Amino acid sequence: MARRNGAAQTVHRFVAIKGSSGVSDGENWVTRAVGGGAFANDLAIARFGSEKLLGRSGFALTSPAFKHGDELDPSFTAIEEDAVAPPLEWSAPPPGTQEVVLIVEDADAPADKPLLHWLAWGFPGQRGKLFEGEVPPRAGKNARGNSEWLLPDPPIGKEHRYVFQLFALDLPLTLMPGATREDVEASIKDHVVACAVLTGRFEGHEREDLDLEEDLGIDPEDLDLD
Repeated sequence: MARRNGAAQTVHRFVAIKGSSGVSDGENWVTRAVGGGAFANDLAIARFGSEKLLGRSGFALTSPAFKHGDELDPSFTAIEEDAVAPPLEWSAPPPGTQEVVLIVEDADAPADKPLLHWLAWGFPGQRGKLFEGEVPPRAGKNARGNSEWLLPDPPIGKEHRYVFQLFALDLPLTLMPGATREDVEASIKDHVVACAVLTGRFEGHEREDLDLEEDLGIDPEDLDLD
């Protein structure tokens, strides 16, 4: 599948920033980790992670399709009809990790809770990856009530940040596929031993009509429209 943006891989590292008081500006660690400035939504990483757990033991989330803070390719969004989830890769979590959980949320959606785009678990506590469009071992209900990758579709001209949050747990989850966000959150509470963040941006575009001849190789004169 062709890419409009150069495929690249990066590891996002968090560096503590000292405030004027000389203490770590802890209340802003999530904002700095996500990148792109402040946001109103309460992301999962803020509720279940911490500054200490972010990147613990070198735990990191990357993608061969986009760098942290870069724009998502349209092939991962609602702009393209055959869009799929982007590929992801993560390094080994801390020793003793039993399972890895992925939560993807829209940090800029105007809602009480961040819009949930993907909820996946069942990944073993080791280095791992998801190929482009691959179905995860287990998936829960997204904001639309299905268990698929919810394609980013922000308002036209508005840029949103899609935050891929990875959590290493000290116990395996027993949840069945189709579980809700509330089910997963209740299960991971107080069991996160490390977390990692990867942010992709996307601005809403108008959907362009297909040019039958150029895009599909179809001569319009060959179509029987009567």
